[in-house]
Amino acid sequence: MMKTMSTGNCTLNVPAKNSYRMVVLGASRVGKSSIVSRFLNGRFEDQYTPTIEDFHRKVYNIRGDMYQLDILDTSGNHPFPAMRRLSILTGDVFILVFSLDNRESFDEVKRLQKQILEVKSCLKNKTKESADLPMVICGNKNDHSEIYRKVRSDEGENLVSSDENCAYFEVSAKKNTNVDEMFYVLFSMAKLPHEMSPALHRKISIQYGDTFQQKSFRMRRVKDMDAYACHLVESESETFQRNISFCSHDNISQRPFPAPTIISRPQHAELP
Repeated sequence: MMKTMSTGNCTLNVPAKNSYRMVVLGASRVGKSSIVSRFLNGRFEDQYTPTIEDFHRKVYNIRGDMYQLDILDTSGNHPFPAMRRLSILTGDVFILVFSLDNRESFDEVKRLQKQILEVKSCLKNKTKESADLPMVICGNKNDHSEIYRKVRSDEGENLVSSDENCAYFEVSAKKNTNVDEMFYVLFSMAKLPHEMSPALHRKISIQYGDTFQQKSFRMRRVKDMDAYACHLVESESETFQRNISFCSHDNISQRPFPAPTIISRPQHAELP
């Protein structure tokens, strides 16, 4: 099965086996969006903006093969339990985020982990699939003083001790501590190409503005690396329309995301 994406005269096919969906879950104000921002562009925003639901798509050309990574940054309030369950059903890899200085957010991660395992177990029984479930438990804000810590390291480690496809990291999105390492381990567990890890993909990324409508982009070339990527971001209205479309489909495997605009690499571009 191939996913076809086109723009103008350029058509690119992403095999279904090369398409992945990463879902980021956790309570409010724990730094989910900050971790996603670090992954996509290496930046950290001090100003807090509540997330309703943000959807990002990263398309890679790695040694001639197309790969697609969809990133769903979910709301910490989860006012619609059915939408959260749908996010879990369609997710391939998961990041569960809590704040080391907030005990309640750690309890929420424990509930989320249990829910993911239960939902995926039911799905596995129905589809007879035996796929692994790569997951990272992420304790954010380890840059804060130890006197503010509410969750011990061994408590986080205990959540992953019985599952080889689950890892625990303490990170700081603000200081960019252990964030790249966390994604690298997650992608390794998911058996994704190493070029998709943050330290590499930001070097080869084509940044396609803030929404699908913007036309500016920039390219960077990496020595001895035949890979490049395209980063696409939904506007709020597009996220809403995707959710409406998503909920109207009975077959979750269809994943009715909007078709992104893909920028192909020029043959003879002058690159900085």
